[in-house]
Amino acid sequence: MKIGAKIFKALSKTRSSISAPLKALKRKKIDESLLYQLEDSLIASDVGVNTTELIIEKLTSNKTDDPVGLIREILIKHLPYHTDIPVIPPKSVVFLVGVNGTGKTTTVAKLANLLSKQNLKIFLVGADTYRAAASAQLEEWARRLNMKIVCNAQSSDPSAVLFDGLKSAVKNNSDVVIVDTAGRLHTYKNLMAELEKMVRLVNQHFPEFSIVSLLTIDANLGQNSLIQAREFTRLFKIDGVILTKMDGTARGGIAFSLFEELKIPVMYIGVGEKLDDLIPFDANEYVKSIIGIDE
Repeated sequence: MKIGAKIFKALSKTRSSISAPLKALKRKKIDESLLYQLEDSLIASDVGVNTTELIIEKLTSNKTDDPVGLIREILIKHLPYHTDIPVIPPKSVVFLVGVNGTGKTTTVAKLANLLSKQNLKIFLVGADTYRAAASAQLEEWARRLNMKIVCNAQSSDPSAVLFDGLKSAVKNNSDVVIVDTAGRLHTYKNLMAELEKMVRLVNQHFPEFSIVSLLTIDANLGQNSLIQAREFTRLFKIDGVILTKMDGTARGGIAFSLFEELKIPVMYIGVGEKLDDLIPFDANEYVKSIIGIDE
């Protein structure tokens, strides 16, 4: 299945939640009742209050024969351009951070699989020393992907595991090191301090690697995910977001709020449970899949 088709399928619930007022825009005169219906649907889909208010304002003040096209144009402008979305270059250490339950460890495997198809040599580090099953889960993924991994289920020091992993990655001449970290809330001060310690370790001992920090967010959480992201960015530099479980939510518009309010771009979205179900974010396909412009 092509990437565009995967995104379209994954966002079916979100698209369905706003389809009625969008279809009405094509065949009915735009009145106050219809605008209220559209506003409620967009906010319920987590497109965001500011973006929604702008859409309503533009529809009210503009005479247009293509109101859905106008909405599409506004939504596109409220997402980052391709040049604003970071890429993961060779010689990177990628930290995956986030709260428990966002699918971090599985996303590590999906990201490793995706980057390996770009002819990058991937090395995995299991630095989640708190969740007993995390190391075993990541080791199984590494086996299936035929990738090198360092993890230590007996260690309680994630920085020590990371140091060993980076030494092995350098010896292995790896391009990208993906680090699975322990699930944490911003209120877990010791865990946030550990993240900062791991970043310092890379900068001090492995300066040949650049650092990319990605926040995994469960798309089902809607505006709660925005709160999580806001708090994380206050304490830790986040370069981008991976939206997981996008295929199971009717609240798939959260990418607009993340970029509009926090200037954090979505870099990847998870659209299913298979290894190939992590795809790079594409603003045009995303917007088209939400509003169903080709339906």
